[in-house]
Amino acid sequence: MKTIHVAIAVALILAACSATKQEVVKASADQKAPAVFRVDFDTSRGPFVVEVTRELAPNGADHFYTLVKAKYFDGARFYRVVPGFMVQWGSAADPKVSAAWDKSIEDDPVKAANVRGSVSFAATSQPNSRSTHMFINFGDNGRLDAMGFAPIGKVVSGMENVDQIYSGDGERPDQEEMKVEGNAYLQKEFPNLDYIKTARIEQ
Repeated sequence: MKTIHVAIAVALILAACSATKQEVVKASADQKAPAVFRVDFDTSRGPFVVEVTRELAPNGADHFYTLVKAKYFDGARFYRVVPGFMVQWGSAADPKVSAAWDKSIEDDPVKAANVRGSVSFAATSQPNSRSTHMFINFGDNGRLDAMGFAPIGKVVSGMENVDQIYSGDGERPDQEEMKVEGNAYLQKEFPNLDYIKTARIEQ
């Protein structure tokens, strides 16, 4: 009888894990974002609010909206922080979640400048390579405009908290290690990193 109970418990756990994975994958289909919306970030350094204007970069805005609705950024570390330049995040706390969302979106034309407080998706040198990693500009980084980084919006409150995000590890965290281990790697090797507690669409 005990063996049967254990088998049932294991089956229920596996079913729950399977359901969670399916839910994450299903959520990855981008939803159309409102024309303008705000996202409230609660972080270890305090809150800040990002206002997104969809017409600036529709593909990016829709993807960001979907990621936030799916609670993708909860627990994500600010893993690349360069004073005077930018702060970046976008690797999920759980590497399985990162893998489920590992898809790229089409580029948007650049319609706004990468000025202080503006928010853009990170990308490689290849076209259509934006995915889940994003950054906030600390300064006026106009050179990024010509490189195809299309801002989706800007920080409209709490920029003073963004300015205080821990920068002691600079660009040392390895993105490949993050893909494999997620926060387990970052907490072990870079325990002082600030992080996102929650990111929610403002009601």
